[in-house]
Amino acid sequence: MEISGYMQQEDEWERDLLLDPAWEKQQRKTFTAWCNSHLRKAGTQIDDIGRDFCDGLKLMLLLEVISGSRLPKPEKGKMRFHKIENVNKALNFITSKGVKLVSIGAEEIVDGNVKMTLGLIWTIILRFTIQDISIEESTAKEGLLLWCQRKTAPYKNVNVQNFHMSWKDGLAFCALIHRHRPELIDYASLRKDQPYDNLNLAFDVAEQHLDIPKMLDAEDMLNTVKPDERAVMTYVSCYYHAFSGAQKAELAASRICKVMAINQGNETQMQEYERLVSDLLEWIKERKPWLEDRNTDNTMATLQTKQAEFRDYRRQHKPPKLEEKAQLETMFNSIQTKLRVTNRPAFMPSEGKLLSDINFAWKDLEKSEKGFEEWLLSELMRLERMEHLAKKFKQKADSHDRWTEAKWAYLQNEEYRNSKLMDLKAHKKKHEAFESEVSAHQERVEQVAAIAHELNSLGYHDATAINARCAEICEGWDHLGTLTQQRNCSLQEAEKLLESVDQLHLEFAKRAAPFNNWMDGARDDLNDMFIVHNVEEIQGLIDAHDQFKQTLGEADKEYNGILGLDDQVRILAEQYNIPGATENPYTDINPEQLAHMWSLVKDQIPYRDGVLREEFEKQQFNELLRRKFAEKANQVGRWIENQMDALVLDSYSPLENQRTKVESHEVFIQQYKPEFDELERINEEVQEALIFENKYTEYTMETLRVGWEQLMTSVRKNISEIDNQILLRDSKGITDEQMKEYRISFNHFDKNKSHKLEPTELKACLVSLGYNLREDAQGDADFQKIMATVDPNNTGYITYEAFLDYMTRENQDKDTADQIIDSFRILAADKPYITEDELRMEIPPEQADYILERMLPYHGPGAPSGALDYASFSMALYGQSDL
Repeated sequence: MEISGYMQQEDEWERDLLLDPAWEKQQRKTFTAWCNSHLRKAGTQIDDIGRDFCDGLKLMLLLEVISGSRLPKPEKGKMRFHKIENVNKALNFITSKGVKLVSIGAEEIVDGNVKMTLGLIWTIILRFTIQDISIEESTAKEGLLLWCQRKTAPYKNVNVQNFHMSWKDGLAFCALIHRHRPELIDYASLRKDQPYDNLNLAFDVAEQHLDIPKMLDAEDMLNTVKPDERAVMTYVSCYYHAFSGAQKAELAASRICKVMAINQGNETQMQEYERLVSDLLEWIKERKPWLEDRNTDNTMATLQTKQAEFRDYRRQHKPPKLEEKAQLETMFNSIQTKLRVTNRPAFMPSEGKLLSDINFAWKDLEKSEKGFEEWLLSELMRLERMEHLAKKFKQKADSHDRWTEAKWAYLQNEEYRNSKLMDLKAHKKKHEAFESEVSAHQERVEQVAAIAHELNSLGYHDATAINARCAEICEGWDHLGTLTQQRNCSLQEAEKLLESVDQLHLEFAKRAAPFNNWMDGARDDLNDMFIVHNVEEIQGLIDAHDQFKQTLGEADKEYNGILGLDDQVRILAEQYNIPGATENPYTDINPEQLAHMWSLVKDQIPYRDGVLREEFEKQQFNELLRRKFAEKANQVGRWIENQMDALVLDSYSPLENQRTKVESHEVFIQQYKPEFDELERINEEVQEALIFENKYTEYTMETLRVGWEQLMTSVRKNISEIDNQILLRDSKGITDEQMKEYRISFNHFDKNKSHKLEPTELKACLVSLGYNLREDAQGDADFQKIMATVDPNNTGYITYEAFLDYMTRENQDKDTADQIIDSFRILAADKPYITEDELRMEIPPEQADYILERMLPYHGPGAPSGALDYASFSMALYGQSDL
């Protein structure tokens, strides 16, 4: 190994400089003092650097002292060839240490060539004293200069730019001593215009307190235009080595602070993640009982209030929480990426706070939300049906009450008992007509009971009143039937005595009663309330109404025929002068009533036409709403699907370009939000119109909402994935070309586009990237080791993040537990434990407190009170212990 940097620049040392007597004098004195500082450890010294190294013995001894190695046994003779042999052994040892000696031979040293001897000593100083100085990968000279600049930076009147003129006033030497041993020098009292005093003060203090011999003279430094650079470097390097212990402690403290800062940042982000997860899960927990509440008082007003609250939840409360959920996913992935990049154990949230727990809770919330919405719609339909049935029940019940009101008086009238035969027969026939009417009315009573039963089955809120009135009607109907039967029996008993009958009146009664009942039914039908949901249903009612109108001709014939019967009665009464013949004893219906009822029926037909036409127009409007929603839904649905397809990442462009493209795409999607809001507004119109089905589109508002949320989530997920890749690239020193190559190779073997590779696909991918995986038992074993790294949980597949982490892991410059242990050991002066005072001496207060809160006591032999175990603490940082 050859020395580099400054030493390479010194291979051919500057011979002309040695011709300067002042510089040669400085070097002789400095190098002599430097050599004696080491030789005195062996109990000897030199007086003349040019003469005392001639026999090679002290030169070999000097090399043994400064290197700590044994050289070959020297020759004891005093002849010239013995001296040359000893010097050559010294030169060979220097060469074995990677030093290239240029123009320096043993003969010149033996002959006392001062220039060559000084050059040799300078080479030894460079190799064994200065070469080991390295600050931030600089050369030895640059490293020593950078160390001096950093140490003297805070000091006034000190500006170290070189190893000659920057040191003439002595302040730089005093600053170095004061920086490390402030109690030795009162720097504030020093003056720049007293260089002689400053230099002597520094040299004296260094010799007395730092064991650094005087290698320079104040007179030489001041009387020389430019002090000798080598002499100054040699002397300054002694300062560096004297303070090297403090330097090591400073570097160790710096490394510990860096690692602690990373850990503190990671813990802060983990705690924030846990807090946000707790808040989101608590919000979901609070919302679920409300969405699962199905209690209602069966009134439309209450249900509409719930619908308004649900819309407010959808628009105001849920979107921010969906955003928080996406941020949590991004935060979790970022934490894991940072831990993986810094070689830390993976983040494992508290129980119930994994991303899978959040997704499960969110899906459960959406399931409850969907169930609540479906329940709302079904309840609206049910209540609408109940309101319609309740009105219909009241209408038919009122009609029945009006019908039965007259019947009670008839059944209670017993005037027939005093009637003549003809009157009795009339009473009997009248009762037969009454029974026909009762029989015809039976169906209408059954309709009332059926409506009441359906209202009960639907859970109508005022079912008690409905049931009470229905029971009243049924009981009255049964009683009416009993009285009718009793009257019929009475008439049959009287019939044996009275046989006179008026056929015309009877025929009139028989035909007028059903016709009158038909007109009552027609009026009920014309006034009948209805509920329809589409054009086809209302068209069906219109068609039925048209069929009814087609029967009016036959009804008119029947009407005229019944009136003709009455005309015949009048003709017979006038022709045969029959007393009371104009009065029909069989029915209370008279021609005037029939005419009035017939007029009412005909007058109601145009009104019914208008009601049906109005409903038809309403259903046509609803049909337009369906088409309007379908057109917009189809547009938005296809747009969302196209945007989902467009979210596929471009593996061939740089990550920053990909991120810019995705961010632009996100802005483009957000610009489309008004279209989605417009569809929401149309959907509100559809719901307010109580439209529940739409045959013109396969999309529902719910599926489009889910699609929109998935689109926004995918955009954020792509941005998060690109950010993680950028973080991995930058932290691991990967170029864009490498990232592009890894991504293209991964995508090529991801045949099913699942963003995962199966083991066989991974193997083919690695081979394509240049990995040599043999087709034998050793190759299989090597591949299994790779699988254990990229798929530690044995899931059977490899994600892109695991693949990328593996491809870059070997090239990463990462800190390890052993490095941190070595750093703590330096601060502890090689002890297996460290004390609080030692820790606070080099570590800033905030990070020292952080360490002291977590570091366990040390219980080894000879440990004093308060000793701390830095080894277990360092292992725990990297997940290598259970601490």
